[in-house]
Amino acid sequence: MKPHNLELIFDHVGHFGRFQIFLYFICAFQNISCGIHYLASVFMTVSPYHTCRPPGNVSRVLFHNISSWRLEDIWILFFTGHEDHVIVQLQNGEVWELTSCHRFRRDDKSGLNYDYSGRKSSFPCMDGYVYDKSKWDSTVVTQWDLVCNREWFAKVIQPVFMVGVLLGAMIFGYLSDRIGRRFVLWATSTGIFLFGLAAAFSFDYYSFMIARFLLAMSGSGYLVVVFVYVTEFIGMKSRTWACIQMHSFFAVGTMVVALTGYFVRTWWIYQMVLSTVTIPFVLCCWILPETPFWLLSEGRCEEAQKVVDTIAKWNRARSCKLSELLSLDLNGPIGNEPLEVKKHNLLDLFYDWNVGTRTLTIWLVWFTGCLGFYFFSLNSVNLGGNEYLNLFLMGAVEIPAYIFMCLGMDSIGRRKVLVFSLISGALLCGVIMVIPKNYFIWTVVVTMAGKFAIGAAFGLIYLYTAELYPTMVRSLAVGSGSMVSRVGSIMAPFCVYLSSIWNFLPQLLVGILAFISGVLSLMLPETMGRPLATTWEEAAKQDTEKDSSGKLFPTTNNTALEKIEVIDSGVSGLSE
Repeated sequence: MKPHNLELIFDHVGHFGRFQIFLYFICAFQNISCGIHYLASVFMTVSPYHTCRPPGNVSRVLFHNISSWRLEDIWILFFTGHEDHVIVQLQNGEVWELTSCHRFRRDDKSGLNYDYSGRKSSFPCMDGYVYDKSKWDSTVVTQWDLVCNREWFAKVIQPVFMVGVLLGAMIFGYLSDRIGRRFVLWATSTGIFLFGLAAAFSFDYYSFMIARFLLAMSGSGYLVVVFVYVTEFIGMKSRTWACIQMHSFFAVGTMVVALTGYFVRTWWIYQMVLSTVTIPFVLCCWILPETPFWLLSEGRCEEAQKVVDTIAKWNRARSCKLSELLSLDLNGPIGNEPLEVKKHNLLDLFYDWNVGTRTLTIWLVWFTGCLGFYFFSLNSVNLGGNEYLNLFLMGAVEIPAYIFMCLGMDSIGRRKVLVFSLISGALLCGVIMVIPKNYFIWTVVVTMAGKFAIGAAFGLIYLYTAELYPTMVRSLAVGSGSMVSRVGSIMAPFCVYLSSIWNFLPQLLVGILAFISGVLSLMLPETMGRPLATTWEEAAKQDTEKDSSGKLFPTTNNTALEKIEVIDSGVSGLSE
């Protein structure tokens, strides 16, 4: 039997049977937790209205022509601004003018009037601040007074989280190719749970930031590896829908954040509740097996055979003998001795000119997709209305985008859907720029359409990248792409700030990048209906191969390594 007949494994044991369904939903459920922690800071870092706390007990409060006995009662009328201030009279008779970041004592103890032209003494807010608690009882901002001259501490919370996401994608993508997918899934899932709780019980700002940073690394590592893990367990007939809809579970996490934020208004309880979502996966992840792909690439054929037998048993199908499909003796050196397989690094993604050009194009798509995705998300907070409903809808709009993407990928191909999504996103950015300011409803509609288009491209690139690279560097390729994309997510808030220079400068930047990415993507090969590449030559020649026959392109004279490539080729060939 020829080596490429290993592509028939899933025809024997099932492309998406009971075993794969059970495994898939366990892994997908954890994606909800990742989506939660990526967006949790939206409400945790809310900066409510505030004013300096006066140095004593208040007897009366005056705001414009509104008088009250309690400072907390004026928030419904108080709006921050350079001209707004609150007048308070203390029990000792002193009159103070309070602003959001400064306080002034009237030297002349006049009556409690709003207008005053006498001398005033300025004092810093040494006694803390009084916060509006009409929406949130406490946030990270109110917990550690991250306002005024400490405001930048709050602004770096999400960028630092994304730096952790970047490092996690790079580190865990590499580790999964070295030590296995299963171990990395275990480690990252445990980290998500523990560091999520650690963030909730942080005793100061710095411990909170460290916990969030490690949480970001764990969540990012899980997201990178789980896509490869699921891809290597599911046959080609179901792979597209199964892998892409993993993003839908991430979107569900966004909706969970909105619902939790609506009902829980204390930040540390909110964080603790969100962290409990990962408990079911932590309890079940120990039963996840290693993928046959990785085991065979490491020469552990007996273990791979056991996994295949388990899949067949669960799916009530007849198992197949890997020794027959591979034409190898499992009792020989491949079966008993681990082989010295060449270790791969980032430079291997530039194997030659064609592969290097492909890598740069893929990285640009990752960067553009993530930048546009988070730009549209961050910009949506200006839509008005109920912020919880807005965030819920921002998550909900992603689900139809992924359904559209799946239908298109299996009908017209990955490349065409990617190009259409990117160029559509670029055109929609242009449309936003020409809509008059008075037609804000249309601006909202087109912005949501832009999020739909960019979200489709960003969701597609995970699977597309996995299909464009051979097995030995597949996780590394996805991890590096995710790493590059997080540079885009770090820059997204600064992209929004460009609107202070010109109102439509952010849309112009995202539109240009999306258009360039779409044009360059035309040069990428189509992978629909083709086996996964297993050697660099196969990856480089994907765009010239009209159909996949499983032909091998040996890259070394070492016989043992050639056998490993045979194994990878067979297992990776998930042909229909």
